[in-house]
Amino acid sequence: MIGRRGPAGLADLTANRRRLSAALHDGARPPGADEDAVERFLLAYQELTSNALRHGRWPVGVTVSSTDTGWLLEVSDAAADQPPRPAIGRDPGPGRLGLRMVADMSNAHGWDTDGHRKVVWARIDYTSP
Repeated sequence: MIGRRGPAGLADLTANRRRLSAALHDGARPPGADEDAVERFLLAYQELTSNALRHGRWPVGVTVSSTDTGWLLEVSDAAADQPPRPAIGRDPGPGRLGLRMVADMSNAHGWDTDGHRKVVWARIDYTSP
């Protein structure tokens, strides 16, 4: 596991993203992970975590793990009764396009609930399996 973070708000999210980016640029980047993969991962981190903070229920938790071929990002919140709602076929003006963006740039994605917490996840590969 690379780390767990529990941002309390958007300012924490920005600080955590910067720390994660610094770690990936200062030696924590796995061999074979190019800059495009790092940027996709950081964008997925930003989008899923900000969605949880804006549309979910506190506390928000973020777990980042590495796999043999990439990273697994899991973002949870206490709004288990509110499934993620991707924006499909609507004006991007109101926002909420993050889920669609993450779906397009990830190798796998989804969500689940245990009845108490909702977990939205994405896998970003940096090497071919």
